[in-house]
Amino acid sequence: MNSQDKSSQTSSASDAYRFDSEGALLETQLPLPRRQGKVRDVYDLGDDLLIVSTDRISAFDYILPSGIPGKGALLTAMSRFWFDRMDDGAIGGGKIGHHLISTDVPEAVAKLVDPEPLRGRVMVARKAEVVPFECVVRGYLEGSGWRAYQDCGEICGVKLPAGLRQCDQLASPIFTPSTKAEAGHDENVSFEVMAEGAGIETSSSLRELSLMIYQDAARIAAERGILIADTKFEFGWFGEDDAAKKLIIIDEVLTPDSSRFWSADEYEPGRSQRSFDKQFVREWLLASDWDRNSEPPKLPAEIIEKTAARYREGFDRLVG
Repeated sequence: MNSQDKSSQTSSASDAYRFDSEGALLETQLPLPRRQGKVRDVYDLGDDLLIVSTDRISAFDYILPSGIPGKGALLTAMSRFWFDRMDDGAIGGGKIGHHLISTDVPEAVAKLVDPEPLRGRVMVARKAEVVPFECVVRGYLEGSGWRAYQDCGEICGVKLPAGLRQCDQLASPIFTPSTKAEAGHDENVSFEVMAEGAGIETSSSLRELSLMIYQDAARIAAERGILIADTKFEFGWFGEDDAAKKLIIIDEVLTPDSSRFWSADEYEPGRSQRSFDKQFVREWLLASDWDRNSEPPKLPAEIIEKTAARYREGFDRLVG
């Protein structure tokens, strides 16, 4: 290879990644078919998918111009931890299938771009036909569930006892599905609405699987001093033909971006709890003069550092 060819190859590799001034990976542009979510860049590898967890962070339905350095790698490692618990039977007793194949950068991708920025933040995953509902499980009363309870005493058609306080633990976890919105907020719906859209048999299976995963994961987390207040799962159909298809869990699983994690030793119902997630970001934005109808501002270095530390603390306590 002559010097001009080497220069061209290096240039194309550098064009594959966009970082912010703090070193957070904001975007990948690999020479493969791509679709983007709020946090992940998803590439079509033919038979499989390559899911890249960037360091992007969103709030109030906006992707912020600042990232949280290392966040994508932590989310990937935490998902891998939970998928491994499904594999070893600690979650679901060996009954839970999932989409993860590997967290290594595929050789074919490493030949196209510099693989180093991808290491630790990719999942090679099986393709699946996505079920168009989020499977939300709540063990505690917070967020949109708390607001719904205050309005009508129930969540997604599930009636709850009177007199519950914010962040109270529920007598047993409840399944509260939502629609998967392409843009904006997901919409909470009743199980009956879900059954109309996905079918009663599929919906019943999803409810059973979701509650099983949550209860086993909550037990594992509690042993490490963490309460999983609520979480959401995504599922898809995987298999060569209709007769062989089965439901598997897809996307990230039980991370601070898909779940609400609290410290057990700080838990006090009747008020909001400190979470192992982007709470610092939300609070700073709410206190700023941003109107939440225009492009969001850059985050101060202090907020970025505090948020990164909070993600890291949650990861270290859960995964070790």
